[in-house]
Amino acid sequence: MEQSLGTRTAADSPVCAPRPAARPDTLAQGRTSPVNSFNEWDPLEEVIVGRLEGATIPSDHPVVTCNVPSWAGRLQGLAAGLRYPRRLIGQAQDELDGFVELLESLGITVRRPEAVDHKQRFRTPDWSSRGFCNTCPRDSMLVIGDEIIETPMAWPCRYFETHSYRPLLKDYFRRGARWTSAPKPQLTDELYEPGFRTPGADEPMRYILTEFEPVFDAADFVRAGRDLFVTRSNVTNRTGIEWLRRHLGPGYRIHEITSSCRTPMHIDTTFMPLAPGKVLINPEYVDPGKLPEVLRSWDVLVAPEPDPIDERLLKVTSMCGKWLSMNVLMLDEKRVIAERHHTGMLRALERWGFEPVPCDLLHYAPFGGSFHCATLDVRRRGTLQSYVD
Repeated sequence: MEQSLGTRTAADSPVCAPRPAARPDTLAQGRTSPVNSFNEWDPLEEVIVGRLEGATIPSDHPVVTCNVPSWAGRLQGLAAGLRYPRRLIGQAQDELDGFVELLESLGITVRRPEAVDHKQRFRTPDWSSRGFCNTCPRDSMLVIGDEIIETPMAWPCRYFETHSYRPLLKDYFRRGARWTSAPKPQLTDELYEPGFRTPGADEPMRYILTEFEPVFDAADFVRAGRDLFVTRSNVTNRTGIEWLRRHLGPGYRIHEITSSCRTPMHIDTTFMPLAPGKVLINPEYVDPGKLPEVLRSWDVLVAPEPDPIDERLLKVTSMCGKWLSMNVLMLDEKRVIAERHHTGMLRALERWGFEPVPCDLLHYAPFGGSFHCATLDVRRRGTLQSYVD
């Protein structure tokens, strides 16, 4: 784990520098919110796409390394806080630029966070760390209707990640959106199980997180109108799920998806609603017979085995795993952006009645994911509805 350096405070770091307060007369009064997204498939109009600039290898905190093989955890301990190799960044940046161009060519407004130097060290009264990256807005923010919720993430190196999105959040707020932040977690030792070991295939499931305080990544949730689906994981605990349930109130229901993944982190390679009445599942992690009863009338689409990729790339993407083939982005109920390399998934989507839009983002995986991870759909053209029994 990274050690504290001196007495530098969070306010001393450029990452955490305060910004001027908004003038009261710039706040929206009775305007239609620019934020509006209730599900994963209504027609997409505006999206935030992450950035690669300034990305550094995440820390060797146990909550980070528990999701990778032991050899990768040891290597990460040596490289934590260093820049990713230039060659790795270059390939991913070319693909990311192409993805942004594709979205814009389809008439979708693309917004971007600020570039940040994630090597800057920051601290709280209890610990210090360097950052990670702002490649995956899907993790740190959750959009429910006209509200953007900043999530209480469990990785210390991601503590200030949403600061790079603050200019966007302030703009949305001034124009009429609701902006909420879940309770900022302490992330002290009480939150993590001491000596945690990943359970074997024949052992009961266990997680590195205790219930000391609410923590969750937004990417452990997917939305289907009045119903949300969540996986408990090594970044999302039951207390975090309960916080969101109470925050949203009786107008929404949250259902837990049971995953057999031994290193669970994020639902979008496990369970992905694609359209009203259609959900894509990972056959290695999800038993169709154990899905929530509210999905009994839905078509359950079983993801095909992912196409093989370069073994060297798979090693550096071990935190995401091979099932990033499922990490698709719906443009509407028919059109779906999917990885060009995963031809099996493209063919399956066509068989199921979708219109796949192939795109390259294979080399983005070492930085946290693919199309769904790399985006946050801010506005979709639709209204709040119920899609389940």
